[in-house]
Amino acid sequence: MNPASPRALWRAALLAVALALGAAGCAGGGRYLRSPDVMYVPTPQSVVDAMLDVAKVGPGDVLYDLGSGDGRIPVTAARRFGIRAVGFDIDAQRIREANANAAQAGVADKVKFIQADLFEQDLSEATVITLYLLPALNMKLRPKLLALKPGTRIVSHAFDMEEWQPDRVLTVDGERIYFWTVPASGGAPSGHS
Repeated sequence: MNPASPRALWRAALLAVALALGAAGCAGGGRYLRSPDVMYVPTPQSVVDAMLDVAKVGPGDVLYDLGSGDGRIPVTAARRFGIRAVGFDIDAQRIREANANAAQAGVADKVKFIQADLFEQDLSEATVITLYLLPALNMKLRPKLLALKPGTRIVSHAFDMEEWQPDRVLTVDGERIYFWTVPASGGAPSGHS
């Protein structure tokens, strides 16, 4: 395992703070459906582009972004590839920002943002899933991700999924990107024999 960059460690620390402060954010008068699991930290655009490239996003894909923040991944996917994309975020303010960004980019007809708990969503329509969550949340999602149709592509910014070895690991501007493909039903996860 390669050591994490200082920037990645800083981001991990920031994200972890949300676990301790999440309850305090609930006082926002309906801003959240429940306490957020992570604090919003935007993915750099160079990483967004590399995530979409490693997933080989193309015509016919449907992208779901779990914890979509300001919507930059779905908006970029819709703008670059003309695909339909859906973003899920628990924070109403992030949903407002994402919708404004989609309108500004001229892709509001291709992108939908939903204020929702990503753990309670049906992900079965997605052909590509993107995420930037803490490792424990990735692990919590892993059974749901492995149950998706074979060939579904999953890309994570910064954090892996322990035993599920990635098909590829990239470093872009000091940031890690992990890429997996959901294996055939009954098969072992990618990277395992």
